[in-house]
Amino acid sequence: MDEAQRFEISLDGALAAIAQVGDLSMGQPLGHSRRVARLARMLAQQAQGEGEHLRVVEQIALLRWSGCTANADGFAHLLGDDVEGRRAMLDHTLAAGDMAAVLKTAQLAVVHCEVSYQIARTLGLGADVESGLCRVFETYDGTGRPFGLSHEHIPLSAYQVVLAGDLDILARAHGLEAALSWISQQADRRYPAALAEMVIRNAEHWLMELDAIGDVPLENRGQGGQHVSLTLVGDVIDLKLPWLAGHSRRVRDVGVEAGRLWGLPEPALADLGKASLIHGLGRAAVSNAVWNCNGSLPYGAVERVQLVPYWTQKATRQISELIRPGEVAAHAYERLDGSGYFRGALADSLCADHRLLAATVAWAALTANRPWRPAYTEAQAARMLEAHAGKGLFDGAVCEAVIAAAHGKRKFCQPRSALLTPRECSVLLEISRGASNKQVARILGISGSTVRTHTESIFRKLGCSTRASATLKGLTLGLIA
Repeated sequence: MDEAQRFEISLDGALAAIAQVGDLSMGQPLGHSRRVARLARMLAQQAQGEGEHLRVVEQIALLRWSGCTANADGFAHLLGDDVEGRRAMLDHTLAAGDMAAVLKTAQLAVVHCEVSYQIARTLGLGADVESGLCRVFETYDGTGRPFGLSHEHIPLSAYQVVLAGDLDILARAHGLEAALSWISQQADRRYPAALAEMVIRNAEHWLMELDAIGDVPLENRGQGGQHVSLTLVGDVIDLKLPWLAGHSRRVRDVGVEAGRLWGLPEPALADLGKASLIHGLGRAAVSNAVWNCNGSLPYGAVERVQLVPYWTQKATRQISELIRPGEVAAHAYERLDGSGYFRGALADSLCADHRLLAATVAWAALTANRPWRPAYTEAQAARMLEAHAGKGLFDGAVCEAVIAAAHGKRKFCQPRSALLTPRECSVLLEISRGASNKQVARILGISGSTVRTHTESIFRKLGCSTRASATLKGLTLGLIA
């Protein structure tokens, strides 16, 4: 098995994982996007019968929130809590002033749609899925976002997904009668009247059918099929915080090499690599305001942070291919002395892959910039890791393997590109980490106007208009690491 195949997952599994990230980011219960995908399929089948459009509408529903990690910072600045604020936005309990501010900020929709489009393009889902994802915030009456498109430019699949989402969220939050009343009011405003009427006639039956089916994962419906890299899922997870761009990849690279030095067998190495890529999945459930906090965390925030590995495991347990990697990932923050989270597990219950992942995650964090401190040098990070091992937090021998692996990976992980110049790669790397043009200029020792010129060239070459999309494409193409 080559390096790429080791970290592959089925297309259905990747879609399910990205859907779980989106559900947590939007303050929705896990499985919400899968439920919406089923409802949208029922609506599409009623409206158009059998055909390829059923796959399209399902995939749009699963990826509808796939761009929401990329604009989480924007929502945090706008609403204070990006997760709770977006939950309130969806179930119509957001304050009127906050909702008006959201509607005026078209750029947040641009970021979301562009990243969703890029994810669909990377997964090879086809033009119909890409188009639908770019139109899920547009409305029938032309008042939607980000472009206010008229009805003829919005595919039926986008309306079907939005209707299914409204039904699921509003029926859960306010009851079925209130949900259908609101949907009726939106006929020929938010979506076509004919589709709204179809939902109103069938909603009770469809919801009862879904309840009878239960939460059977969509990705369990068949075997085989297309496989894709799990690395994309890690990249989507990391987009939530600009200073985490490429974090899961670095944890994967160092962790797998450390596991190889330790002598882990091939299946365990594959699970460790996959666990590395998804260990931050539960981070989506916590507001960026918490993650960007400079100093002591506010009251109640510590508990939310400590639940991150719990949400990671809960999300991955619903995806058959990620059950074992998810179990490993849920130990990313455990410590041998029981001071870690979320279990507070002691040394006897932590096996080699648990210990390797925990030490690697700590190493990756120490050697990267954070909003509250600059990165430590590798020598400083090694001393700190060894000191923590001496206090009983980490396995000393495991730390030695991680330090050795990190030193070896540094020698051959420099990205190369024929698409961008070396200077453009350097600029892209800095903006992917959240640096402003002024900060990039200072870091690279060039003028602000030169940074702007390079950024415009990067966007043109990558076919992007936002930093988030350029970051995702740069990681996908290996232009930054």
